[in-house]
This record gives sequence, C-alpha cells and structure tokens, in this order.
Amino acid sequence: MAALNRILTPLTVGTTQLPNRMVMGAMHTRLETLDRPHERLAAFYAARAEGEIGLILSGGYSPNPEGVMENGGPLFNSATQLDEHRAVTEAVHQAGGRIILQILHAGRYAKVENCVAPSPIKARINTYVPRELTTQEVWRTLEDFVNTAALAIEAGYDGVEIMGSEGYLLNEFTAALTNHREDEFGGSFDARLRLPLEIIRAVRQRIGKGAILIYRISSIDLMEGGMSGTEIANFAGQVESAGADLINTGVGWHESAVPTIGATVPRAVWRESIRNVKRAVSIPVMASNRINTPEIAEALITSGDADLVSMARPLLADPDFAKKVRLGTTDEINTCIACNQACLDRIFTERTATCLVNPRAGREIEFPKGPAPVSKRVAVVGGGPSGMAFAINASERGHRVTLFEADTQLGGQLNLAKAVPGKAEFHEMLRYFRVRLDRLNVTLNLGKTVNADDLLSGDFDEVVIATGVKPRIPDIAGIDHSKVVSYVDVLKGTVEIGSRVAIIGAGGIGFDVAEFLVGDAEESLLAEAFFRAWGVDPESERAGGLSPDNLHTSTARAVCMFQRKAEPLGKRLGKSTGWILKAKLRKAHVQMIPGAHYTAIDDDGLHYSVDGNAKVLPVDHVILCSGQIANRDLFEQLQARGVTPRLIGGADVASELDALRAIDQATRLAVAIV
Repeated sequence: MAALNRILTPLTVGTTQLPNRMVMGAMHTRLETLDRPHERLAAFYAARAEGEIGLILSGGYSPNPEGVMENGGPLFNSATQLDEHRAVTEAVHQAGGRIILQILHAGRYAKVENCVAPSPIKARINTYVPRELTTQEVWRTLEDFVNTAALAIEAGYDGVEIMGSEGYLLNEFTAALTNHREDEFGGSFDARLRLPLEIIRAVRQRIGKGAILIYRISSIDLMEGGMSGTEIANFAGQVESAGADLINTGVGWHESAVPTIGATVPRAVWRESIRNVKRAVSIPVMASNRINTPEIAEALITSGDADLVSMARPLLADPDFAKKVRLGTTDEINTCIACNQACLDRIFTERTATCLVNPRAGREIEFPKGPAPVSKRVAVVGGGPSGMAFAINASERGHRVTLFEADTQLGGQLNLAKAVPGKAEFHEMLRYFRVRLDRLNVTLNLGKTVNADDLLSGDFDEVVIATGVKPRIPDIAGIDHSKVVSYVDVLKGTVEIGSRVAIIGAGGIGFDVAEFLVGDAEESLLAEAFFRAWGVDPESERAGGLSPDNLHTSTARAVCMFQRKAEPLGKRLGKSTGWILKAKLRKAHVQMIPGAHYTAIDDDGLHYSVDGNAKVLPVDHVILCSGQIANRDLFEQLQARGVTPRLIGGADVASELDALRAIDQATRLAVAIV
C-alpha cells in the first residue's frame, strides 16, 4: 500500500491548525425533522469527530426564511437558537473535533412559494418561479449572512462556510445564466461577483481573524451560461483578497444535465477544475466530489491539485475513516459506493439521510454500544449482503458466529451488481465485508449447502436465515424456449447474448441488465471517457465547462425493455441517479414499452400486445427480469421441525433487490440479539 503521509500532515487554516487534511463535507441530513433532533445531530457529528476527521462542515443553514431548502428547513437567524447549536458544538469539541457552520441560501432552488433569486428565472428542478430581489433586499440578505455568521461563532462553531456553489443563491448571482439584473449586482462580470465578495468582507470583519472563513466556489458550473475557467480563477483570487482563509470547491449545479457524484462518475474526475482554482490563489484549496478512498485523497494532495479533501458521503459510510488511515487499517474502511440510495435519494424525497453500507449513520442514538450481555453461538445461512452484515455486527457485539454459504464465494447478488457498468464500487463493499469477517474470526463454511439437520445438530443458540431470492418465472406461453434466459445468467456471463434483445421487467434489475448490454464500463472509470460521453470540457474554456454533447448514440445491440404497468419506465428508480441511467439508455436507443401484455415466446420472437394491439418483436433472446421470490426452503424445513429461525434480507422480503433494507434489517437484528 502506498504511503499516506500527506493526508495525515497538519495544516494551518487561518490561525487554526487542523490535525490532518481530511474534512467531512457539508451534507443535508434532515435529522432536524426527527424526534430528539439536537441529540441526534450532536451524536452524528461527535461520532465523526471521534473518528479523527480533521474538520467537520455542518449541513447548510439558511440566513433567512426565504432561503430555506424547504418549508421547515434549517434556519439559523436568532439568538434563541444558540442552545440547540451549542449542543452540537460542545459534543464535537468534547470528542476532540472542530466544526464549521455552513451558511446556505437556496435561492431559486428553495422549495417554498416565496423563494427569491437575482432574476425571476425558474429552475428546472423547482415548481416555483422565484421573485427577483430588490436592490435593498440584496443588501438585507448580505446582513442576514453576517448575522448568521456572528451567531455561529457565539454558538461555538470554529468558523463558517459561505455556500457559493451548486447553483444556490450566490452561484446564481455569479452566472450570467441566472443574473439578468441591471443594478450594481448585475450586468458586468465584476458586478455579478459583488454580492459574494461583499458578504465575505462583511463576515470577515464581523467574526474577526480567529475564526475560520471558508468560501465554497463553483469550480465548474456545467451549465450553459455559467462561468468559464478563466472567470472562476479570477473570482477565486478575489475571494482570497476579500478575506477567505480557505476555498472549498463545488462541482456543477443541481439541475445540470451532467452527473457529478453518482457511481457512474469516475473517482476524482473533477481534479482539473480544482487545479484551476488552486493555481489562482495562495490560500489552501479543498477538493470535493467522488473522493472515497485514502489513496485518491493522497494523490490529490501530493500532486498539488489541492491542500485538503472534502468527503461527505464517505463519512456517512465510515465515521472512523481518518482514524483508520492513521492506524494503517485502511482495508477496514467501509467505503462509500456512491449509490445515493440512503442519503441523497432520501433527502430529495423529503426523508432523512442514512447510509446503505452503514445503517447507523444518522441513527447513532438508536444503536447500543459495547458487547451484548451474553455471548451466543449463532448460525447465519446465506453470504449475501444481509447475511454478511448480520455476521459482522453480531460478532462485533461479542457473539460467536458461523456463516454458511452454498456458493464458493461470498457476495450473493452483489456479485451480479458489480458486473454492471457504473457499479464497480461494489468491489469495495465486498472487500470490506471479507476483511471484517476475517478480522472478527467469523467461521466461514463456503460451498456448503446446509439442511435442518445440520443446524439442529450444531448446538446453536440462534439461527438466522439469509438465503436470499430466486428469480420469478412469469406464466407466459413458451417461457421454456431456448431464447429465454434469466438476468442471473446474463450478469454472470454464462450465456452469450445476441444482437436483438427483449427485457421483460423494468425495475432496477431490468435497467441494470440494459446498461450491462449497452453501457461502456470505461465511462465510470476513466476521466476521458466520462468527459467525452457527457460533453464536458474539464478546462472550462467555454462558459459553463460544457462541450458538444457526445453521449453514446450507437450500440451493437438493439434492446427493447417491457413492463406491464402503464407508466413511464424507470419511474421508481433513485431520484438522484435514475435520470442518469435513463439518459444513457435513451442515447443508446434502448426502446421502452409500458403497458405490455405478454402472450408468447417462440421462434419468431416475443409476442405481446399494447392497448389490445397484437405485435411481435423478433429477438435473439428474451431476458427475464420479472421479479424475485423469497428463497425460504430452509426456513420452512426448520419450521416443520418446530424451530422458528430469524428471517432477514431477500428471504424475508423479495420485492426488488433492496440491499438498503436488507443491511439495515440485518444490523438491527444483530444488535437486538442478547
């Protein structure tokens, strides 16, 4: 393993020395919407401080009511709120950490009727048209930022971050796309920069030089009409002159048609835009977006492209990330797989954030710490996500666990998922599971199919069934035709698929199979392939950093997806990533047919009807992605013998392949067994 010296090196920001170069980036959690919100937030951030992260950036707090993300969203504008914030800062400081309050005005992204913006231009991702701020209101907004900054310092925060990226209010002022004003805050390039620069100066004067002042700049807008790389570098220099101690880099706007943080985005792919900012200033610069391993972080700093790295979702996945780097146990880091299922997808659908690979994230007060009162002998059958998660968590509680898996390798459905382009991060998930199982001395029995007699004779105190799912076979005439194959065979690579394909079923598995058939694996791994596919100019010579759209328009296969429901295909895909997959498949000319009734499969192909109109699609293969059924054979054997084992994962609920639910359920069961 390469040395990780630079990310462990202390760095002075302003007058504060940080113990290392690893930062927890700001992230909305919506924990304030749950019961005991301040206790939850304190425990959440304190866990990351205990994990030795060098600096924590809080989720964004609006400086005034019209700037909140949504009705009831985080707002910090009154001294009456000081105590609730002190609960957080004191918990972090007691754990040895440092925490910054992010001040975020959502601008035209605010999902509130009275949202405001530099100009009355509606965002593509919001139903509300913003009201244009008057000149007087712009000056009042500046004072609101200053007021919140002062309150933050009084509440014990170590500084503030002013959010000027991702298409929020201050970013809207800097871009010609959204700033059509004719007063002193619009028109020329310098006038568009005036508000954020005035805010930085005023905040610096109010909070003094002892507190850290960070400005988050958009290093590349990824929007037509956004700033060019030259303009961004110019702006960065003015941010430094205005009084910022540190520049954090954001990437893209939330409404950009280019993905920026999903697993389909290569790791550290935005380094060129970050380098552009770094070269323009002498103060430290922080890199962000798709940095999820210590090695990537180390490379960014060693190259001189950045001085620190911001990791938000990776600190959901593993709060002890920095501590494990220091201890040299990086193979035990629970790596963020950039799935967005439990964090961003939940936030964008008005739910609270957690993490697929770490269900404790945001739920710290719900899980007991320390060993179970009694150590039990536990058998878990099934080495997929739920079985492995249960085994790890039960072992950490002090139970003696034996895991049985019929296959010769662990992973279950994860071994299928990792074959899909854009899902290579699942290799990291499997690595973490394997390492932890080994370090915890879980007894593994691979390649062994167990029966009820084996378990009953094993003298186990508890038996947990995590045997997963089996593909559901639909009742269609000709379903046993040689053209018909299961998604399992396709993703395992055990069949050679022809050039004309029908996919029956358009849930997550159906879309994964379509991407497997027409996608480009290099696009999520190599920067050049990603930029070419999504039309990005990483050096931002053109305004917004966009180049002509070159997303793939041809494929060797003709693929047609079908579903029974008469609704758009992919409607239930993840909010933050589903659009990416649908865009890629559209450009690959994948047909999508809703409301289909299947009548037969024969030598001529797939016979079906839509709205009563009979059709036939000539195909080489019909791939079944028509759901799953729970594999409960062993469970039923045990029940017949008078034993009722615990049931988790797909063996419990088979609808879709929900690793999020499976791992959460397994983790909660593991800590419940006493």
